[in-house]
Amino acid sequence: MIAKYFPSFATAAVLAAAGAATSAQPAADPDWPCIQRKVEQLSPGLMWPHPIPEIKLDPATAEAAQEVIDRLVLRRMPLEEAQPALDSFAEAHGRSPEMMSHLFGESFGTLSHLRTRIMKGIEDYARSQIALSKRIDAARSEMDALMAADDPDFDRVDALEVQIDWDERIFTDRQRSLTYVCETPVLLEKRLYGIAQMLQSEIES
Repeated sequence: MIAKYFPSFATAAVLAAAGAATSAQPAADPDWPCIQRKVEQLSPGLMWPHPIPEIKLDPATAEAAQEVIDRLVLRRMPLEEAQPALDSFAEAHGRSPEMMSHLFGESFGTLSHLRTRIMKGIEDYARSQIALSKRIDAARSEMDALMAADDPDFDRVDALEVQIDWDERIFTDRQRSLTYVCETPVLLEKRLYGIAQMLQSEIES
């Protein structure tokens, strides 16, 4: 739980954004701010019951297969909209376990790679939030020290107030997007399960 590593401002902001569910995430990785459990790598064997062979497709079949794969991995396209293209491909090129395994293997490779990149971005996001929270608390400490002086530098105090206000806005705006950002790896995993079910249905049809 990343809030454990934040100073006072960040702790309050993160807890407010994530809610009580943050207690479900072990405080194991300061670079992982999500309440969802961090799973570094997905295993195709947990989704797909068949071996994934390396098969050599003729150019026409390879092109047709890639068109189906492109639809399967396109996140903005609901999977049911990719079903007609898959059915047509299966009718023309076969629905053997080997062929459907090829489609799954290529889809898995594409989405798994994307998921890894997104998780790296989430970790970078967490580090930037930690750095920003430290900047905010450092500015507050400096402002407190200035105000405690016999002759406060009010120009500097004013500048710090502006800086803190701006940084807090940025921090809060980023924090509001945390829920969506953290859900993305899970959504990719769910899509892969959906792809596996579609392809398995072709084999069984």
